[in-house]
Amino acid sequence: MDLHTVTDVVSPAGPGQWRPGDAWLGGGTALFAEPRPRVRRLLDLAAAGWPPITVREDGLEIAATCTVAELFAFTGAPQFEAFHQIARGCCRAFLASFKIWNVATVGGNICSALPAGPMIALTAALEGTCLILGNDGAQRRLPVAALVTGDGRTALAPGELLRSVHLPAWALTGFAAYRQGSLHAHGRSATLLAGRLDTDGSLTLTVTAATFRPYQLRFPTLPTAEVLQVALTNAIPDGGYVSDPHGSAAWRRHLTRRHAEQIRRELAAGPPDGVPGAAGRDAGEDEAPAWR
Repeated sequence: MDLHTVTDVVSPAGPGQWRPGDAWLGGGTALFAEPRPRVRRLLDLAAAGWPPITVREDGLEIAATCTVAELFAFTGAPQFEAFHQIARGCCRAFLASFKIWNVATVGGNICSALPAGPMIALTAALEGTCLILGNDGAQRRLPVAALVTGDGRTALAPGELLRSVHLPAWALTGFAAYRQGSLHAHGRSATLLAGRLDTDGSLTLTVTAATFRPYQLRFPTLPTAEVLQVALTNAIPDGGYVSDPHGSAAWRRHLTRRHAEQIRRELAAGPPDGVPGAAGRDAGEDEAPAWR
């Protein structure tokens, strides 16, 4: 969609240049998806030339301008097994063409704050922390799970910029699994859950897509099926589930519970021998949920 109100593009752009009426431009797939009558100027971040993914001893640093295609193609740092076990599945959850994959960015997907945003699920599940740059040069860090506060809402102040997301090494070396559900084979995600079993035996379950914002449940050890279901009931209020043409709140709640149990079983069983990154397969022999 053309943005007819835009009169100028600043390229490359960075902190200190924002003013009312500006919009940060990453890939533009969300920005150009609907009318933006208040936008007068675009600040081009893609031209800044930030390295898409940086491998560090303390984890991975993913630039906000890293594209879905670059993330999907990344095969470095094989020691970070939990990342590789769910990253490609979350990329596939975009259900978009290669043209979108080559321009849509990790940061843009997070900042759009749509419930179905798969980069929210991926980075939150791996304990991602956002580096946020203020227009005055100040910096702050905020967990991805806290950055997204609702459907289309974030904790970013006017003029603030998401620079990168850091995934800590300790969260990347365990075992991870995910589940995605939708009404149709090629439909928008109605549920997108990711579980991570750390080397100390603790479990973190991240729930997205079914809810307006990410919810994270933490257990010191792998819980029983009953404990997990009770925890989901206590953590997510009935009003926290999305209801739209892509699925009712009651159905999303049901699918969330079902997928959470499948993830629990899969993590309890351990990774399939010789099948790295196989997480995401059905954990129940009698199950036929709509996920990919």
